Amino acid sequence: MDFTLEDISDDEMARRRAVFEPLVASVRELVDAVIRTEVGDEVIAEAQRTVAGVVDSLRAHQMDGAYGVRYTSRMVGMAWGNAAMGMRNALAPPVYSEREGNAVRAEFTLGAAYEGPPGHVHGGVCALVLDQVLGEAAAADTEASYTGTIEFRYRRPTPLGQLVARAEIVERNGRKKTVRGTLSDAGGVTVEAQGLFIVPKSPPAL
Repeated sequence: MDFTLEDISDDEMARRRAVFEPLVASVRELVDAVIRTEVGDEVIAEAQRTVAGVVDSLRAHQMDGAYGVRYTSRMVGMAWGNAAMGMRNALAPPVYSEREGNAVRAEFTLGAAYEGPPGHVHGGVCALVLDQVLGEAAAADTEASYTGTIEFRYRRPTPLGQLVARAEIVERNGRKKTVRGTLSDAGGVTVEAQGLFIVPKSPPAL
């Protein structure tokens, strides 16, 4: 599992974010609009032609394969194609986490694109979000680790709308870290998760 060194400055990273984040936000809005639109067939057909034209323009020059995981020489990660939190991935839920001491917390909103049961978040999406947040919490002690196992307990359906995910390391035993987390709405916890994360014997190759 190789990682790619892309030695760019903080200013260049900020410039790329400023270019791509509005585009990705617009694509997420497009997905939501397609799900919920009730316009006529002619408007939909015209929209399809417009979108196809945009796709053609973006494919005029692109990389081969997946984006991968890139790091700067200062070990700042750029997993921008990541399915759970990739900055350039409009399929990823709009989850942006922040540190709270040794914990990780993310506050976000999930709309129509993430629905499972009517009006509620798909259970797999709940698991995806918690998988990501637990993984980030496992690295909060600055020592990278890989997921061993994660168990989920769905206490009640998670409604679409504003949500909070939180996780932290609760135990460390040698190379093993136990991390616990929750997904909550305004009424309290909807999903609980506990994961076992393993510190590799040697760091990943850059």
